[in-house]
Amino acid sequence: MPYADLQEARVAYKVDGSGSPLVLVHGTGGDAESNWGAFVEPLGREWTLIRPDYSGSGATTDDGHALAAEDLTRQILAAADAAGAQTFHLLGFSLGAALAAKIAGDYPECVRSLILMAGFASSKDPRQKLQFELWRDLIAMDRNAMARLILLTGFSPDALVVLGTEGVRQAMAGTLTGTDWEGMARQVELDLSIDVTESIARIAAPTLVIGCTHDQMVPPSHAKALAAAIPSARYVELPTGHLAPMEQPQAFMNLIVPFLREQARAQER
Repeated sequence: MPYADLQEARVAYKVDGSGSPLVLVHGTGGDAESNWGAFVEPLGREWTLIRPDYSGSGATTDDGHALAAEDLTRQILAAADAAGAQTFHLLGFSLGAALAAKIAGDYPECVRSLILMAGFASSKDPRQKLQFELWRDLIAMDRNAMARLILLTGFSPDALVVLGTEGVRQAMAGTLTGTDWEGMARQVELDLSIDVTESIARIAAPTLVIGCTHDQMVPPSHAKALAAAIPSARYVELPTGHLAPMEQPQAFMNLIVPFLREQARAQER
């Protein structure tokens, strides 16, 4: 696995596929593989996929300091640069969408187009703050309960019905053993403090904002607010819970691929 070395972190990333660079930024508690692994084969046919693990996730290591948005955006940019991508299309999910929006606003020369999936600008809203405080407390005191909450609020009710009792049991077990809980706790502290509102106001790249109708982690009102704040943005919604890429991967692909192709054609003219 390649790494990008910064003073405070050694950032792991993966590169797959061929074509124009597409940087994929995972969400809280996820990593390059858990959030994006299922999309490597289909997306890699048309794009070079660069998937960094920011601090708290995957094989990335750092000095253990409290995380700030500036740290993680620097890590993402370092991974892209190490992979040979000075400019790129950029897709962020959840916390990764907030980080992607910050990159697009602060480094407009790098971003060819932007996709924000189930994102938020800050946690100033009382419900969002209450939720992330609950996550922090459950990670510290009862990870089994936290894994149940992730499934309960991450997927739509219909998706859990389809999974069935055994599917839910397996998903629970996978969440418990597959999550870097200490790293996730650090990222949740960032969820509680992040505010990329000023960066969002500077976004000029063509932008697709995707909300999720049944999202209980980041209700679609947050995605709608992102779209309203970005002059170049168009808004679409998936009838899923927060974990849309896992719940309806093909529907997710059906939204992002035409947008990316459209931007590629426009930039070739």
